[in-house]
Amino acid sequence: MVNNVWLVLLFPFIGFAWCVLFGRTWPRLSGWIASLMIGLSFVAAISVLIGLLGLAPDDRIRVGSLYTWIGSGAVSVPLGILVDPLSTIMILVVTGVSFVIHVYAIGYMAGDPGYGRFFCYMNLFVLSMLVLVLSGNFLLLMVGWAGVGLCSYLLIAFWFEKPEAAAAGVKAFVVNAIGDAGLILAASLILVTFKSLDYFTVFHNAKQALPVGGGTVTAITLLLLVAAVAKSAQLPLYVWLPDAMAGPTPVSALIHAATMVTAGVYLIARASPLFTLAPFTMGLVAWIGAITALFAATIGLVKPNIKRVLAYSTVSQLGYMFLAVGVGGFAAGIFHLMTHAFFKALLFLAAGAVIHALAGEEDMRKMGGLRTKLPIAYWTFLAATLAISGVPGFSGFFSKDEIISLAFTSERGNAVLGLIALVTAGLTAVYMFRAFFMTFHGESRVDEHLADHLHRPGWVMAAPLVVLGILAVIGGYVQFPGDGFDSFLVPAFTNVGVTPAVEQGLNPLISVASVIFALGGILIAWVIWYRNPKTAASLGKSLGPIRTALLNDYGVDALYSLAVVGSVRAVGRLCSGVVDAMVIEGVVNGVGDTVRAASVGVSRLESGYVRTYAVAILTGAIVIIAFMARGGL
Repeated sequence: MVNNVWLVLLFPFIGFAWCVLFGRTWPRLSGWIASLMIGLSFVAAISVLIGLLGLAPDDRIRVGSLYTWIGSGAVSVPLGILVDPLSTIMILVVTGVSFVIHVYAIGYMAGDPGYGRFFCYMNLFVLSMLVLVLSGNFLLLMVGWAGVGLCSYLLIAFWFEKPEAAAAGVKAFVVNAIGDAGLILAASLILVTFKSLDYFTVFHNAKQALPVGGGTVTAITLLLLVAAVAKSAQLPLYVWLPDAMAGPTPVSALIHAATMVTAGVYLIARASPLFTLAPFTMGLVAWIGAITALFAATIGLVKPNIKRVLAYSTVSQLGYMFLAVGVGGFAAGIFHLMTHAFFKALLFLAAGAVIHALAGEEDMRKMGGLRTKLPIAYWTFLAATLAISGVPGFSGFFSKDEIISLAFTSERGNAVLGLIALVTAGLTAVYMFRAFFMTFHGESRVDEHLADHLHRPGWVMAAPLVVLGILAVIGGYVQFPGDGFDSFLVPAFTNVGVTPAVEQGLNPLISVASVIFALGGILIAWVIWYRNPKTAASLGKSLGPIRTALLNDYGVDALYSLAVVGSVRAVGRLCSGVVDAMVIEGVVNGVGDTVRAASVGVSRLESGYVRTYAVAILTGAIVIIAFMARGGL
């Protein structure tokens, strides 16, 4: 069954090819064909999992190769894939969550003139992510890495006729290009150091070739970190992700839950043999994650746009994952990646059902009172909100509490990291229940012409919400019995010489503290936005400067616009106004003027008068005779 992994890649490729060849002819079939292919890919991924479970833990690594892709001297790079517990978990998450999002999109995108093109991009996006997580070497990983970057641009800017969507697509592409450069430079340094790009050749030789904390391994991991920070939207390269909300809601769900943004976390986990040799980089990963988690959570407290609240919650939750892998909890980071995929996809799709019902309205200040009008969206959004808040019994509780516990107790953790994680957990509950109460409770603020004509979701949109709602509730129980998830995943690290930090059961004191922070956050949100909504307005006025700073993302975007965008534009104006106009055009025009002046002078010799020609001939003859006579002497 492990050999079925090729089918995991084949089916999305077939869906992509069908949409390219026949999407214009039969556009309405594109959604169903594309969704079917992702569903079959998920079935193939399940068969791979069953095959691995039938093997001994230490034997759960299979490398397959089609042919030698690059062969030059001592360097050989096969076109090969790697099947192990880590890649298997990733393909299950990618294909499973992508499948329900595809089905949802059939209803959400119905009537859009770019319907066939949309599903073409979606299948290519999933295929690229699968290539990324199944690659057996850094070169093939870069192919998938570039593929998800391209598809994110195409999907974020899908409604390119809208200036904000086009600008958001370009922004995502440019910021991620910084990460791409980091990955390329890291791979180049790996190739120079190990004469190979194959994972196992690099990982098994790392301890012998590189000293702990050495300059080479630190440089490699820092470059990989640049790539991961850009792709997973961490400080300071997070700025593209909130703007990515300009794309269709299913795109937001796919990017945030199952594909692109998880690639950075996966990269660090996959390259853990290198990162564990670089303590400085590991510490930097943990602190970037912790600070980003807190930073984004505070911004989520004030955003009025429901999709932007969810975008900042993604940035914050990715911070938790970075914190986990930074303190050595690679299995814990991937566990939270999985549970986050369930409840974050659900949050976006439930929000999408609300936006669809309100004819595209995304401002929560124009919602409210939708609990009875959109009951499926209400209950599923509540389940996801409880999960992301870390309420006991829901999936997020198990994975987030494991990270918080490791932040306090692991060898690389400390009390400050743990405290930041705890405070962020409380803030998460506040801003998520703020969104929940503003959207579904209180007096209706919906425009009157929409209130009685809501576009309620059909079954094709409702069914994915129910499926994801169930997973948001029970997804964390895969850890039982006996740390089942960690036990399955840990051999992917131990087989390459890494001993990940694993929490043996949730720490009771830390779990109690986490629950108190989560329930306290819910209580705060209930008091402010449900019990007495007027409190929110007065609180906003009293915290005017702070609220303004949060609404403006602490000025980070403005700083980028001034320091980066403004500088680039200034250089561009200098080049166009001085270098181009005065230097380049001056040289080109000078050459032209010189040739023109010379031609004018020469043209005067062609006067057309016989006497002028006779004088010239006579003068020439005299010069020749004088020269010859002088030579004869």
